[in-house]
Amino acid sequence: MQKGTNVPVPAPAVRVELGWQSGPGVPDADASALLLSSGKVRSDADFVFYNQAQHSSGAVRHEGKRPSGASVTDSLHVNLAAVEPAIDTVVLAASADGGTFGQVPGLYIRVLDAANGAEIARFDSADATVETAFVLGELYRRQGAWKFRAVGQGYSTGLAGLATDFGISVDDEPASAPEPPPAPSYNTAPPSHNTPPPAPQYTPPPAPSYNTPPPAPQYNAPPAPAPSHTPPPQYTPPPAPSYNAPPPPPPAPSYGGAAGAPVHQAPTQAMPPVQPGQGHVPPPAPAPGQPVQLTKVTLTKNAPTVSLTKQGATSGFMKVNLNWQVHKQFKGWIRKGGRAAAAHSDLDLDLCAMFELVNGEKGIVQALGNSFGSLHQPPFIHLDGDDRTGAVDTGENLTINLDHKDLLRRVLIFVYIYEGARSFADLHATVTLFPQQGAPIDFSLDECTVPSNVCALATITNVNGELIVQRESRFLVPDRGISPQRTIDYAYGWGMNWTPGRK
Repeated sequence: MQKGTNVPVPAPAVRVELGWQSGPGVPDADASALLLSSGKVRSDADFVFYNQAQHSSGAVRHEGKRPSGASVTDSLHVNLAAVEPAIDTVVLAASADGGTFGQVPGLYIRVLDAANGAEIARFDSADATVETAFVLGELYRRQGAWKFRAVGQGYSTGLAGLATDFGISVDDEPASAPEPPPAPSYNTAPPSHNTPPPAPQYTPPPAPSYNTPPPAPQYNAPPAPAPSHTPPPQYTPPPAPSYNAPPPPPPAPSYGGAAGAPVHQAPTQAMPPVQPGQGHVPPPAPAPGQPVQLTKVTLTKNAPTVSLTKQGATSGFMKVNLNWQVHKQFKGWIRKGGRAAAAHSDLDLDLCAMFELVNGEKGIVQALGNSFGSLHQPPFIHLDGDDRTGAVDTGENLTINLDHKDLLRRVLIFVYIYEGARSFADLHATVTLFPQQGAPIDFSLDECTVPSNVCALATITNVNGELIVQRESRFLVPDRGISPQRTIDYAYGWGMNWTPGRK
């Protein structure tokens, strides 16, 4: 398409793809959308971007980035049939992070039928210079039908200037960079698999015999004697229900089959009661009247840590997303939604979280054994589901309830190949943490150069009440007969007992 031209959009829902060529010195770019009524947003809630990923109507959502070799795409999903009658235009924009669009080669925007992937429109931007934000196109309604127009209007004032021009109130104060804390001792060097390293700052309880199943957690048991290490700080529990009954113990994990099912480690002291709740409750919409936050944090090898506490992420739910693409070594694979999907749908990557609470209770949240966790009871971590077909475009997700952050001692987030491939040798993946408060935190995995089927993604550690996120991006190679879960345990000193299990 040429700038200024338009085409009809017959599909009831579309996927809008912003793409460019990556490389050394090329800035990152981000897609966004503004829902307009008579040329302006009605409120800040009509702005959809990486830090406000879904419109309250559900009609527009930001789906995130997907690398593909030297190319990168960032996508939006627009359900035109669900756009509110008051909205007449959806502006489709891009912003550069760390440079100008004159440094971004191959910038384009595509509109695809969400149902079958057929291309409806494409506009290639070829005249960018000093612009740091662009309106590449717009979807607009005329006489009950939708059309797409190629716009190509640039801004030198970045995403903040573009958003402000359409009526968004922006709070773009850059967050002060926290000094990185010292790395936990268990991550300074890969330990031997034969001798698990001691866990940091505490003495783990004696591991039960591998031949004897560990005792089920006793939530009604009195607190154990004070451990030899310095006891954790005492937290004031929330008001207990009138019946003052603790939550029931979790169901016992299933046994038998593939190695690596969890064995629950009983707590060493009583857990304060928490308010009862059920299931996975989505985070509430942003509070009205608050200016939009445009900042985000990217972790790198040279700057691998960030404080959630100093970023303001101290409450609410935090989603952890893993998105990936696999290609080259899988001949006969097909593309599905921008990701690789096997013709036999047999690739199964599992996102997991190993946890330790301040009372010493340890365990794992994973699809194996249906150990999906809970948001409102220990461990306050919930795995959203298990994508065993490669059909979920948003990758794998889990959620952490930061309202109970003071009860978490440490969390290790990792991924492993359950079936369908032998190694991460050609995995291209991005990890993004979306706290309900504060800026999103993202990082890319390093290129895997070893025959690894398990990768430690990130650790979240409670350091004197401050939650620290550390990028790991560490590919591990299990010893023969050792499961990925045990390999992670040995490498990070969790000290748990394991027994076979199966999905």
